[in-house]
Amino acid sequence: MILELKRSPGIYLVGFMGSGKTTVGQQLAAALGWSFADLDQDIESAEERTIADIFAVDGEEWFRRLETAALTARVRKIGCGAATVLALGGGAFTLERNRELLRGNGVSIWIDCPVEILWERVKGNPHRPLARSRKSFFELFEARAGFYALADYRVKSGRPESSRVVEAILALPIFG
Repeated sequence: MILELKRSPGIYLVGFMGSGKTTVGQQLAAALGWSFADLDQDIESAEERTIADIFAVDGEEWFRRLETAALTARVRKIGCGAATVLALGGGAFTLERNRELLRGNGVSIWIDCPVEILWERVKGNPHRPLARSRKSFFELFEARAGFYALADYRVKSGRPESSRVVEAILALPIFG
């Protein structure tokens, strides 16, 4: 395992909505014997309402503040040695302040899945406030892809089973 993970045992899964961050994260955490957490679930639990409700009532800017606060709390726990695989929400990694929080506190991995597959996975889901129309979904993907590319590592995904994505992550040089 690389020094970065020994010092701060955090693996941060980033990528667009529907890329499988939660499913892959749960399986990866089990394979490593680490804890798993989902940042969106942390926020929903703390706020006692859904992400969609937060967006509808308070707007995206307020949600992003909540997201940064939740991420800060998780990074602190990881920094104290709580080995964790953390699935970030689709927009979390687009903010410089969040990327800065992760720098030096583990490893970020982009689960890169083709936008057409992502759309098929999330279209019509009422819990996805930013997936209301195909056109805006594709535009948002294009706007975010450059930020995801800033992750420490990139793992291609698509239609294969999530276990193959986990295998690809476990094959990264961070565990050697």
